[in-house]
Amino acid sequence: MSSFHEIQFPLDISMRASGGPERRTDIVATGSNAEERNARWANSRRKYEAGYGVRSLNAIAAVTAFFEERRGRLYGFRWRDLTDFKSCLPGANPAATDQIIATGDGTTAQFQLVKTYGAAFAPWQRIIAKPVAGSVMLAVNGVALISATDFTCDPTTGMVTLAAGRIPAAGASLTAGYLFDVPVRFDTDYLAIDLTAFAAGDIPKIPILEIIP
Repeated sequence: MSSFHEIQFPLDISMRASGGPERRTDIVATGSNAEERNARWANSRRKYEAGYGVRSLNAIAAVTAFFEERRGRLYGFRWRDLTDFKSCLPGANPAATDQIIATGDGTTAQFQLVKTYGAAFAPWQRIIAKPVAGSVMLAVNGVALISATDFTCDPTTGMVTLAAGRIPAAGASLTAGYLFDVPVRFDTDYLAIDLTAFAAGDIPKIPILEIIP
């Protein structure tokens, strides 16, 4: 991913942020007052507001330095969404069998990390492009693989590469567990800093927008 800095936004600020996934849907009412709905986006896009986490001059300085080094909207960075940063539920520990990422064909050795949301009706698959280095676990048909020996993972893309002797056979299930960050950028080129409070302050608006891989 071009114009991206592999650095995480200050965690003590992002953990108090707000935000989540957004989708775009067109809804048209017909003459009989029924609805026709059409999805404009195939994938959701996450938006966050980091201003809620800034409550001190030190926090303002940290965000300002981070903003300046990113040149505002120019460079992307990593964001930890504490509501959704694991291959499993937030209260569980990742396991190599958490997410099905592919079915083997006997020849393909490279696979993209993904996370599936939902199951029964219309499950949606999200590309995981920024896994946390060293957190990725893989298994083939439930048998765990050894990191750095059986496979490698590029933490800047989420692509896993299996060693020659570990390529999944045709029909074999390749599963993964991991931690991950969201690739984002600032959605503003201006920080409005408020210093009305003595020895404190805030930045009311720090919009953060997901970069879709």
